[in-house]
Amino acid sequence: MNDLNQVNLIGKISSTPKIVELENGLRIAKFTLSTKEQYLDVNGNTKTRRYWHALSAWGRWVKVLEELGKVGSALAIEGKLVTRFYQSKGQRKMVSEVEVNDIVVM
Repeated sequence: MNDLNQVNLIGKISSTPKIVELENGLRIAKFTLSTKEQYLDVNGNTKTRRYWHALSAWGRWVKVLEELGKVGSALAIEGKLVTRFYQSKGQRKMVSEVEVNDIVVM
């Protein structure tokens, strides 16, 4: 059996993409995407649960997000879950985010 790391999200941009240029000249766009789900609680009432996902995009997607990445814009995202570790004030920290492979602006 092969392992698979694939994330598919359809939601709305919930933060203006922050474009960061790295020392090597590469640019990355960091933003959040909100998704929601509806379900029935034990009493039969419709409830809505919201989720916010941290995303990062590289390459051609940075330009797309610069031009079309407005808060509230609907996107379909295909990517993978990545986890990074870093040091802050002497403590090891961990962050997980979705690294974008493909975007469909809806």
